[in-house]
Amino acid sequence: MAEIEIETPASDSPVPDTSEIDPRLLEALVCPVTRRALTYDRVAQELVSPTAGLAFPIRSGVPIMLVDQARRFEPQKS
Repeated sequence: MAEIEIETPASDSPVPDTSEIDPRLLEALVCPVTRRALTYDRVAQELVSPTAGLAFPIRSGVPIMLVDQARRFEPQKS
């Protein structure tokens, strides 16, 4: 059986930043509850729906758009 070698980047080589979300993806995503646009919180790595009171986490550059995974907060009044 052949061995599989996994190459890991050296510490001085550039590694893609997975903490950033693609702006085109951000434009396309909407809140699954309200169907309204989301706000990107770069520091918290969340997509926020102020109307629904939900903040969807971004993990390794991938938005997790599941309501049961979202952080809840007091929604803003329209």
